[in-house]
Amino acid sequence: MRRREFIITLFGGAAVGWPLAARAQRQRMPVIGWTGFQYNSPVDGLLKGLHELDYVEGKNIAVLYRLLKTGDVEFTAAINELAQRNVDIIATAGFPATLAAHRAALAIPVVYVVADPVGAGFAASLAHPGGNMTGLSLAVEEQFAGKWLELLKETSPQVARVGFIWNPANHSSASSLAAMQALAPKLGLSIHSVELRDTRGVDNALAAVAHEQAEGLIIDSDAVMGQVQAPIVAFARAHRLPLISAFRRVVEAGGLMSYGPNLHELWRQAARYIDKILKGAKPADLPVEQPTAFELVINLKTAKALGLTVPATLLSTADEVIE
Repeated sequence: MRRREFIITLFGGAAVGWPLAARAQRQRMPVIGWTGFQYNSPVDGLLKGLHELDYVEGKNIAVLYRLLKTGDVEFTAAINELAQRNVDIIATAGFPATLAAHRAALAIPVVYVVADPVGAGFAASLAHPGGNMTGLSLAVEEQFAGKWLELLKETSPQVARVGFIWNPANHSSASSLAAMQALAPKLGLSIHSVELRDTRGVDNALAAVAHEQAEGLIIDSDAVMGQVQAPIVAFARAHRLPLISAFRRVVEAGGLMSYGPNLHELWRQAARYIDKILKGAKPADLPVEQPTAFELVINLKTAKALGLTVPATLLSTADEVIE
């Protein structure tokens, strides 16, 4: 983080106005305000995408980072600070950051990567988002949440009771719950809903999972879940529960499997939106894109610790196997 903190100090006082044409007269390089949780993958993806478009951080583009630490899910102050710094574009990673930007109703363009921008009210439609916000969607979770159940049943056929930890404030999370509740009976499974609105409730949420005597555990793709990844993984390990998530970082930490879009790749693609907006495009005219591919990551070491045998057919289709 030292390099990024240096950039914050160096460019923090950059005087930038609106519109972009006027800004170009007063500064050498555009300034992007990036806010999200402290995960390397999204930031690295964005920087790679910018580099592919001939932007080099610190040379012809500056990035102000406002990365929230574990335990904090309130982005209002971060959004307001970036607005006061008069950045050219605000890039928001995840639902809490994007919600804060949406509520701020800024004139500054916003590029996001979020689960369901239409359902959350961030976009009028995928084709015509309207307003000053656009970007990429993780896809409506109901489109791939059912896959989590199928993977769980395939690797853990003895499981019947599944705990699902989700954030009721996130529209996409509710879609996931509904999709899995519809599919579960067909697989001989029952879904036990466990709500988690913020990090302060993680202990109660895990206590509820234990109370429901869940035999498997799924956590949705809401950004809050990433903030409490460590205690959830530790709980799953202690209770010998197969744990499935949307994101590979949970598997890298000791979860069993992940299935979902690649955040690094989505943010690499998001750089194209930033480039187009800097060149004059309006966010309202840039359709929201959805991922066309999902990645499956399996932690074989965790499977062995749980006494599970992952089918060879599943291993052969995995994008990565951690041994």
